[in-house]
Amino acid sequence: MLPVAVHARGGNRTEAGRTLRTETELTLVNVSVTDPSGSPVTGLQRQNFRIFENGTEQGIVKFSTEDVPVSIGVILDTSESMDDKVYESRLAALKFFVTANPRDEFFLVDFNDRAQLVKEFTGSVEELQNYLGVDAQAHGETALYDGVYLGLSHMNAAQHARKALLLISDGGDNHSRYNEGDVRRFVQEADVQLYTIGLFGHIGGYRIEELNGPFLLNDLTEMTGGRAFTAHNSDELSDIATKISMLLRSQYVIGYHPADLTHDGRWRKIKVKLRPPQRLPPLRVEAKNGYFAPGR
Repeated sequence: MLPVAVHARGGNRTEAGRTLRTETELTLVNVSVTDPSGSPVTGLQRQNFRIFENGTEQGIVKFSTEDVPVSIGVILDTSESMDDKVYESRLAALKFFVTANPRDEFFLVDFNDRAQLVKEFTGSVEELQNYLGVDAQAHGETALYDGVYLGLSHMNAAQHARKALLLISDGGDNHSRYNEGDVRRFVQEADVQLYTIGLFGHIGGYRIEELNGPFLLNDLTEMTGGRAFTAHNSDELSDIATKISMLLRSQYVIGYHPADLTHDGRWRKIKVKLRPPQRLPPLRVEAKNGYFAPGR
C-alpha cells in the first residue's frame, strides 16, 4: 500500500568488498490550499512551501500538482435520524462522483444499526447512479464508527496510491462495535484523507454521545489533511460535495527525505507552512499532521 505519507526504503549494496546501507526513504504529503471563500488556490510553486517534521525543517525534493486518480470510499448514514435527508445525501454522492477524475475508483458503505459494504470498487459512475437512484429507507441507530472503520479497512483493496473517504452523516455515534479510540488509531495508521459533510440538528434532541459528533469529525479530518464541512440544510449537500471533489483534484504533493532515519515506529509530527506570494488574502493550508515511522 502506498499511503499519503509514503516511506520507500532502499536495501544494502556491496562496494569494494564493503556492505553499504543506502537510504532512499521518501515521505509524500498531500497538501490543500484554499482562500477565504474555501476555493482551491492553484499555481503555487515549490518555493512557496515549507515542511517540518517534529519541528525540524525538511528539504523538499519532490513537488507535484498533477491531478492523479484517487481511490475513494463514500460512507452514507442511513439511520433513522436521516429519514428526511437520505434522498439529498444520495444526490450529493452522485454529484461527487460525476465531478471526480474519470480515472478515479469508488466504493460505497452505508450504516445504520450496522455498517455494510454495498458497492465494491468500481470506476463506472453509471453503475453507481443505478444503485443510488433506488429509493432507500432510513431506519435504526447510528453505527458511525463502524462505518468509518469499514471504509478504512476496504482501502486495502484500492488500486491507486492516493486514497480518500467522504462521510455524509447528521450526528455522532450511538451503536458501534468499535469505539472512538479504535477509529483514531486506525485513522493515524491508514494514511487515508477523510472528508465529512455534517447535517446537524438541534442539540436538544441528541443523546450525549451524539453531541460529540461534530467535534470528533472535525478532529479526525484534521489528522488526515481532509476537512469537515457543515451543511446548514440538505439543499447545500450537493454544492459541498462538488467543492470536496475540486479540493481532491487541486492538491499539491510535497516529498522529502526525513532527516531522522531512526526506525523506532514512533509518531512523527508534520507541519506544512506557506510563503505565499504577495497581495494574496490569508490562505488555509491542510495536510496530514503526522505518520508512524517505520519499525525496526
